[in-house]
Amino acid sequence: MSEEKLPESHGSAGDVAAHGDPFADPGLPAHEPRRTDIDERAAQRAERQVSLMFVVSMLATIGFIASYVAIDPDKIVYIFPLGHVSALNFALGLTLGIALFMIGAGAVHWARTLMSDVELPAERHPIEADDEVRADVIEQFKTGAAESGFGRRKMIRNTLIGSMALVPLSGVVLLRDLGPLPEKKLKETGWIEATPAKPLQLINMNTNLPMKAEDIVIGSLTFAMPEGLHVHDEDFQQAIAKDALMLVRIAPDDIKDDRSREKGFEGILAYSKICTHVGCPISLYEQQTHHALCPCHQSTFDLADGARVIFGPAGHPLPQLKIITDEKGYLVATGDFDEPVGPSYWERAR
Repeated sequence: MSEEKLPESHGSAGDVAAHGDPFADPGLPAHEPRRTDIDERAAQRAERQVSLMFVVSMLATIGFIASYVAIDPDKIVYIFPLGHVSALNFALGLTLGIALFMIGAGAVHWARTLMSDVELPAERHPIEADDEVRADVIEQFKTGAAESGFGRRKMIRNTLIGSMALVPLSGVVLLRDLGPLPEKKLKETGWIEATPAKPLQLINMNTNLPMKAEDIVIGSLTFAMPEGLHVHDEDFQQAIAKDALMLVRIAPDDIKDDRSREKGFEGILAYSKICTHVGCPISLYEQQTHHALCPCHQSTFDLADGARVIFGPAGHPLPQLKIITDEKGYLVATGDFDEPVGPSYWERAR
């Protein structure tokens, strides 16, 4: 580099004048030009460096997405000095870290080499700004935008926009970890397999045996699940969270809701055990009032009146399952609940 391209040949700060008062404002030193201020080749080189950082950020984001799709979550690799780590977690952390770091490093390098570094004093003023100050701020913003070269240096501008546009895709891809789309899973339960031609037996959850109507006495509360569901099944907990039934027998004359009476069998009513507030299992029953109480937040349902909510934060009644008896006298279901079980969600009708 020739001597005339060195910053020292374009003036220096010199010594700040000493003051007799040690607390006096020494003022600002004279501005020293940078190499990129006086040499366009150096400025172009810095522009390419900044653009390269933004391009590396974009490539790292693409690598993040590719790693998420291609690497087996169960794959373990040895990486010195970390030891044995998850290949997927390491790849995701590395690529996302590079993507974010390169955006920050590029922005810092851009500001330190190409944006204006002239220091301007700002006099103290009241918090409330007058029209003149507002106009001055707007003018300074326009000046700063012009001096940043954002509009003039298209390579930096385009690569910055590209890197900033791609980085959020990392977060979008991570949404895949929330699991598959629910589709109709929230609307259906294991009882969906029951049909009038092929009903499902109600299995007592305590004895794992099918139940007959005479097994349930007035005032009792029994819990049931569909046949074919076993405690040792891998997905038992997920299934029972929707399939669990609460059976109660009420004298037919005490049942207030005609529709509920028709779904039952000789006063035996089958309601979902899952509270419609936040999905807690309901297990408390009061014989005299026929009220079922959720122990979590005290939502109370009147089982004699279609499981209507009479107290608490639950938003709607407990869904009821239609039951009959088969030729052997066992209680069976002929279809699924007519409404989704559990708490409300935004696709739910009510």
